[in-house]
Amino acid sequence: QETEKRVYKVKAYVVYPKHGVGQVTEFKKINIGGIDVETYVLKFEKDKANGMVPVNKQTHLRPLATINQINKCISILKSKPKIKRSMWSRRAQEYEAKISSGKIYELAEVVRDLNKGDDLMIDQSYSERQLFEKAYERLLTETHIVIGSNLEDAQKKLDKALKRNLEKQIQQTEQKPQIENTSEELTE
Repeated sequence: QETEKRVYKVKAYVVYPKHGVGQVTEFKKINIGGIDVETYVLKFEKDKANGMVPVNKQTHLRPLATINQINKCISILKSKPKIKRSMWSRRAQEYEAKISSGKIYELAEVVRDLNKGDDLMIDQSYSERQLFEKAYERLLTETHIVIGSNLEDAQKKLDKALKRNLEKQIQQTEQKPQIENTSEELTE
């Protein structure tokens, strides 16, 4: 998805690769070192942050994906994960680069490759889980806005493609502490 010179209107959603989906809240001229610079002011709901992007640096921005691109992402999520046998530190750098690229298909690949399903999420390292959640959250936000559904429906759509059942996962984690407590009581 190539980014060309575009004019983004106020209230339009855009993707800023380093931060994910943001909404243009205003178009503002600011003076930096005696030079007037036209900027887009972006609001990132998830981070509860605002950012400014100079209009002449807008190649860093891209419009939201189309519904067809979201459907292709769903297909990517359903496909077989590509497991690399390289060291985790190298793979982590590659995943981080894909997440920060701003390319939605690369984001979907990271989600697919780091998805361990319900039973294996416990086996993931902390950094692996962090990368998965970062990629998943960005893909979820964009999917939710593009398909025009609520966040829960968008999450169900992604989880179905990934063959995940988060409700089951929550139930399992809630049951474990109870089991551990009873075993402690028995040993006393």
